Amino acid sequence: MNVSNLSFTEQRLVAGLSGGFLLLFVILAFFDLPQMTQWINQGFAWTVDVFGPLWQVWMLANLVIALVLGLTRYGDIRLGGNVAPDSSTFRWLAVIMCTLLAGGGVFWSAAEPMYHYVTTPPLFADSESGVSAVSAALAQSFMHWGFLAWAALGTLSAIVVVYAHYHKGLAMRPRTLLYPLLGEKVESHWLGTLADVVSIIAVAAGTIGPIGFLATQLGFSFEALLGWENNYGLQLAILGGLVLIYTLSASTGIEKGIQWLSSANVVLAVILLGIILLAGPGNFIIDSFLNGMGTYLQDFMPMALNRQDDAWLGWWTLFFWGWFIGYGPMMALFIARISRGRSLRELVMAVAVMAPLVTNFWFASIGGAGIFYEQAAAGVVSAPLQESGLPAALLAVTQQLPLAELMVPAFLILTVIFVATTGDSMAYSISMAISGDHTPRTRQRIFWALTMGLVAAVLLRMGEGGINALQSFIVITAAPVSLLLLPVLWTGPRMAHAMAYEQGIVTQAPRSKVAASKSTT
Repeated sequence: MNVSNLSFTEQRLVAGLSGGFLLLFVILAFFDLPQMTQWINQGFAWTVDVFGPLWQVWMLANLVIALVLGLTRYGDIRLGGNVAPDSSTFRWLAVIMCTLLAGGGVFWSAAEPMYHYVTTPPLFADSESGVSAVSAALAQSFMHWGFLAWAALGTLSAIVVVYAHYHKGLAMRPRTLLYPLLGEKVESHWLGTLADVVSIIAVAAGTIGPIGFLATQLGFSFEALLGWENNYGLQLAILGGLVLIYTLSASTGIEKGIQWLSSANVVLAVILLGIILLAGPGNFIIDSFLNGMGTYLQDFMPMALNRQDDAWLGWWTLFFWGWFIGYGPMMALFIARISRGRSLRELVMAVAVMAPLVTNFWFASIGGAGIFYEQAAAGVVSAPLQESGLPAALLAVTQQLPLAELMVPAFLILTVIFVATTGDSMAYSISMAISGDHTPRTRQRIFWALTMGLVAAVLLRMGEGGINALQSFIVITAAPVSLLLLPVLWTGPRMAHAMAYEQGIVTQAPRSKVAASKSTT
């Protein structure tokens, strides 16, 4: 396939602007973190207030349109043409499962259900709602990590990337999302450059956050279990080991390191879940999952469009929506890269249905187990969570599990691998976004893998405030990215119709001039 790559000058411009912005963020935070934090908090509040309603509507519309396409005749579309998939279905699903939501879910699966169990979400706060505290806690967690979240990471946006790259020969970059609007001019248009830069900044910030969180979580765990002082030296050593793992994985490519690490991760997660269900509170977990899913589905629309409490929404729902939207363009590239030869129906079912159900069951298992032990002995999980924050939740839960002496280190290993699989896939995606190559150079992948680790190291040196500042900054970066993703609500279906026409699934020719011609690639 002939792919039109951007000039070396354009590549350097995108890399320089995105990398330079991250460098500027670190410098400002290093010299005056309080002032930087104040600016970020102000920007965070403005972004949530202005873009929050748009994000809620976009997330819902994106899911509905993707399901309609996947479950109708458009689901028969072969992404990238009638070619054989690059990997087995299990490996393909494993790589999908071990991206952003998996890495973030490890941190939040124990903490978020407990947060919502201790403090009931606004929608369920009314005593007459008839929803139990357990079901309300899990249903709210399912909302944040379920159907809407996963669909945002690679359904309609991936369709546009697939068509522009595989069918029209454009380089695989975030700017391809603008192809239905600008045509081939997007490769040299300033809007294309801007799209690439904001997408790289957003995904880098969103990946550096979990990397930093992991160092603090493992540092806390080592201090609690082994008595090691949770200082910067320990966190830096942990960070170095993590960076080494995902850098090696990213350097070997999708077909080797990334697939192998993802597959191993899924197998270990299934084994640990099996132990929890068989030797732990299995009945409670299954009952809680079913009741929580019932509440989640029954109150899906009210939770998705809830505007009752602006402060709560900003801290929870809109923070997550901003984080996931920020990942949208890069995840679209990554999903498009690994899904050639799959049907559109396979893609929608895997990303928007299967992955959310698995994630929800994971939250019900880890978070539900935490609630079970909290009910048996009040404060056993909630007290560490309130005293030491997010890093303490998973350790508090795993210490209560049967075979704790084995489960605690196993879950710590799982956490490392989950975050590593996010780091390697995003380093790969950033390299694709800059080079436009289907398989970017190894040195580019290594550079961005190391760069994200270096930024995390600097932020850790500033203490908890540095990582917290980045966490709020993630939401700010989602503002321009959401404008880039907004058109996929109508361009995604248009590109799907163009592919269906090319493959003889529909007989009506596309109306769009951009998509009207038959593919020549």
